[in-house]
Amino acid sequence: MAVNIYDSAYGLEKVIRDSEEFSSLKRLYDAVNSDESARNMFENFRNMQMQLQQKQMMGENISQEEVEQAQRTVALVQQHEAISQLMQAEQRMSTVITEINKIIMKPLEDLYGVPENQ
Repeated sequence: MAVNIYDSAYGLEKVIRDSEEFSSLKRLYDAVNSDESARNMFENFRNMQMQLQQKQMMGENISQEEVEQAQRTVALVQQHEAISQLMQAEQRMSTVITEINKIIMKPLEDLYGVPENQ
């Protein structure tokens, strides 16, 4: 009997949605979004983050002023309890996704071998 790889992927999606990590992330995300000042602070942080990532991907230099502004923004959002908790939950979810990705990629790594520098 052939396995439908997409059915398995959708099953994994459901497991992720039902996970404690995702439930915690969603609860904290909703809490930040229900507080207008927290939501605005978080959106400003996200926008700054995306702009810097976009500059990096395009090979543009990031000025010292932009680095300092980013550091101030990070320090500010980390001082906000709800945003800080949300960022920690995002990190936990990111770790889970990274670990899942490693598991999913294992057949290709086994087939092609892992590069020596890893």
